[in-house]
Amino acid sequence: MKSAAEQDELTMLDGGWARLKVPLPFSLRYVNAYLIPDAADGGYTLIDPGLHTAAAEGAWERAVNRLGITYDGIQRIVLTHMHPDHYGLAGWFQQKSGAPVLMSRASHAYAKRLWGEGRTFAAELTALYGKHGMPAELLGEIGPHLESFVALVSPQPEVTYIAEGDRLAFGGGEWTAIGTEGHGECHLCFYRPDARLMLCGDQVLPDITPNVSVVPGSGGGELRRFLASLDRLEAYDVAAAFPGHRDPFADFAGRIRELKEHHARRLDMLAGWLDRPIAAYDLCVRMFGERVGGNIHNLRFAMSETLAHLDHLVDEGRAERVRQGDRLQYKRR
Repeated sequence: MKSAAEQDELTMLDGGWARLKVPLPFSLRYVNAYLIPDAADGGYTLIDPGLHTAAAEGAWERAVNRLGITYDGIQRIVLTHMHPDHYGLAGWFQQKSGAPVLMSRASHAYAKRLWGEGRTFAAELTALYGKHGMPAELLGEIGPHLESFVALVSPQPEVTYIAEGDRLAFGGGEWTAIGTEGHGECHLCFYRPDARLMLCGDQVLPDITPNVSVVPGSGGGELRRFLASLDRLEAYDVAAAFPGHRDPFADFAGRIRELKEHHARRLDMLAGWLDRPIAAYDLCVRMFGERVGGNIHNLRFAMSETLAHLDHLVDEGRAERVRQGDRLQYKRR
């Protein structure tokens, strides 16, 4: 007998689309993958297949059986971005289907930086967090934590690059790739103007806020670039948006306004705590509290998001960095 979770994992949407809630072993619980049919030839486009775990493989085996399709019916695999919960099964699906994997060049370069040969990202991130006050016992967990994802994104795919402005034909229509920043390097959303549909990945999410993280060596301005991307997306006429997490939703522009307001409140809150020099790690713990206690995965995202907001306050002239030995702190300007 199927569990309640298994019964709920696959749902059918308008147009013959299938949405699979691919299970995740952390607090988000699942990521949305979309199978979009092409009536002309009976094939499918797969959007963001999920993280490579045994549970995810099982969910996909159940899904293809329920749908009555075969893996070689998948004609293309489209990735919005390189985060492992979206990218991880791409190589597995490519091996089963022979389909091309499409993503942006910058996003793929970041994936190789994280999980490719000679990877140095974990050491760079550990050094960044150490400079901002994270205790040594937690710094020691960063490298093993990031390394644990290598198995969850293997085998890695051969990638065909797509870019801002490219048009892809699938699902009975033409979709334009929209380059967005802040959540992931050259994250791509896809818009179909005739049907007013938006595949928005993790750039705009209902109910939860997309993570905006400082990335070592990226040049900074992650929150500024994220907010600028929201400004661009708000101009699109969207009847239905299909996110990477939580349920599809209708009020795309309204949700964008809520996200902007959320970040404005968070910036004001952080600025209010800078009456004396304080380390980013201490601010992170104060802001996120119990959500980061004992969970290095959650702490990593919280720490990088705290840094993104603090850097934005510095760029706005509302805060300044001060050096205390080999550490950095922040205070109100």
